[in-house]
Amino acid sequence: MIAGAAISDASFSGQAMRIWVLTDGKIGDDVQCLAVAGALSPDFEKRVIAPRWQWQGLAPWGPIDPRDAPQRRGSPIAPPFPDLLIASGRRAIPYARAVKRASGGKTFVVIMKDPRIAPRHADLIWAPAHDRLTGANVVSTLTSPHDLGAKLTKARGNPAQTIAKLPKPMLGVVLGGPSGGANFGARATADLTQKILSAKNTFASLAVVASRRTPASLLRAVGEAVSGPDVFVWDGAGDNPYIDILANASALIVTADSHNMMSEAVATGASIYAWRPPGLARKLGWFVDQLEGLGAVRPLAGEVETFTAAPIDATAEIVAEIRRRLKEGAV
Repeated sequence: MIAGAAISDASFSGQAMRIWVLTDGKIGDDVQCLAVAGALSPDFEKRVIAPRWQWQGLAPWGPIDPRDAPQRRGSPIAPPFPDLLIASGRRAIPYARAVKRASGGKTFVVIMKDPRIAPRHADLIWAPAHDRLTGANVVSTLTSPHDLGAKLTKARGNPAQTIAKLPKPMLGVVLGGPSGGANFGARATADLTQKILSAKNTFASLAVVASRRTPASLLRAVGEAVSGPDVFVWDGAGDNPYIDILANASALIVTADSHNMMSEAVATGASIYAWRPPGLARKLGWFVDQLEGLGAVRPLAGEVETFTAAPIDATAEIVAEIRRRLKEGAV
């Protein structure tokens, strides 16, 4: 839990504001909520819910787990209630609704991503454009929010030693894994590995980082294919060099199975090449199509070279909309 809740930067009505972030702890939900909360103020509380399986299955439509009722000791939504609640994830939705009710409607509820329930249950919903969610209280952007801005600047000035020692220009590779139908089987692995090996020849060095979803077989295949003195493949030992690679790569190959990963990559200003795994979800395919149409991304189909692309970062736009709605509501 992040201690503290007194907020000056987010004080729109002359009173210190209390902010909660509410998720079930999944990284994809946390990244977006924490980025938005942190941009509003560094002082907020993170509250994690863990309903029992009976109530997990009812989410997002059903009630909260009775043991988590606000009045019960140890409840993750025990008062004093926040002025602003930022929630994400199917399991968190009933809890966001419960806080809204228990606070007498005073808590301003922001839900990140499509809640799969009627939009009226939130004061504001952010959803990626590919979800095609509409409504008077819905704001959409092409890319998702993140907190990379200052981290990228720091990593460029003082990169991790494993990345700093690699000669430049450096090619970075960000590997995802199976998600929403994306196939990372033997044929897909062979195709991606060959493309990375071919692209490596254009650069002085190569750095590869995997995600939690990356199959061990894919990471092993890539590592064996590209091994050499000017190659770094993160095997999970030591600090994760993800930010350092994003910050210092001249070009990046990113698997297109993650909206967050692609959104973070295009915020760097590097030359981004997207590899689409077989079975990629249609909405993610549409998202990559839009990025390619903007000239921010190119398909990983042939030669990999550096090109000029302006960074894309929707975080400030999303935060500004929350501020505007808060002011209108005199929270």
